[in-house]
Amino acid sequence: MKAAVSAQERSVPTAGSPTAGSRAPGRDLPAAKPRRLAAGTLLVMTVLLAACLASLAFGARPVGIGALLEAFTAFDPANGDHAVVHSRIPRTVTGLLAGAALGLAGAAMQGVARNPLADPGILGVNAGASLAVVTGIYAFGITQLSGYIWLAFLGAAAAAAVVYTIASLGREGATPVKLALAGAALSAGLGSLLHAVLVTSRDTLESFRFWQVGSLSGRDWDAVGQVLPFLLAGLLVTGCTGRLLNNLALGDDAARGLGQQVALSRAVSALGIVVLCGSATALAGPIAFVGLVIPHVVRAFTGPDYRRILPLSALLAPALLLGADTLGRVIALPGEVQAGIMTAAVGAPVFIWLVRSRKAAGL
Repeated sequence: MKAAVSAQERSVPTAGSPTAGSRAPGRDLPAAKPRRLAAGTLLVMTVLLAACLASLAFGARPVGIGALLEAFTAFDPANGDHAVVHSRIPRTVTGLLAGAALGLAGAAMQGVARNPLADPGILGVNAGASLAVVTGIYAFGITQLSGYIWLAFLGAAAAAAVVYTIASLGREGATPVKLALAGAALSAGLGSLLHAVLVTSRDTLESFRFWQVGSLSGRDWDAVGQVLPFLLAGLLVTGCTGRLLNNLALGDDAARGLGQQVALSRAVSALGIVVLCGSATALAGPIAFVGLVIPHVVRAFTGPDYRRILPLSALLAPALLLGADTLGRVIALPGEVQAGIMTAAVGAPVFIWLVRSRKAAGL
């Protein structure tokens, strides 16, 4: 009898036991296997390095690995290969920055919305940026990339602010479903206005269509310098939201039980997402599928912990963008296929495979 009572007492959770009440933030999440995580991290870094080297070496004029290394260790301005490598550096840096921003923003957006199919378009960011650029071209005659950057950033921020304000109305606040619905509705409305402007002005259409498809070509250090402060701020803010997103993944009620201010957490995360998406869209145009596919690939070896998903998404996404850009440069010589088209061609089949094989479990 005493043995039975003792066993029963041992089975009752005490106030200090892990099963009593709410667990510490992030401890409800299954930990990734250390070997798998280490191997995945090493693979991501290797793929990123290979993508950077390929971006510098391949194009209309391919450069050998020897000349590529000499361009950095013993640069000769009179050497054509060295000059080609250095001319590709701004393009590669653009791909690194835009890819990191899109990958990190996509992972954070899926965490905020708790929707595995969320991407930067869910908050109307791309639609807002595109309409702002079209308005600048049509009304003010802006045709330079430096002008597009500020217009796209302001349009993206304004659109996301409108979406969040609309979704915040009502007793429940900005729930994931309301955010998605508000973003879809605003994107449809802004898209209609955009096409209305384009069909009335051929000059605007000609100027806008090269930016709309998304590309890394034609970007210089001036364009990178104008966007860099915003990108760094967005990377810092969003990169520090891993624990917040882990709590939000447990549900709003569970997050409140852990002492987290859900509305404030979602607002901070959304701010970082807007800054990243707006900056990346301004720099490289609206590029699809990068922020959608990469977080699913990363989860395969990190598990659901956003403290690992966020940084690794920021490392792997540039590899996809640079790889797509490099592939677009070599398949249509002497011309090239824009990176935005290539990411859609590469990303769509990969994402379909991920959905079919992993069932895209809800977040």
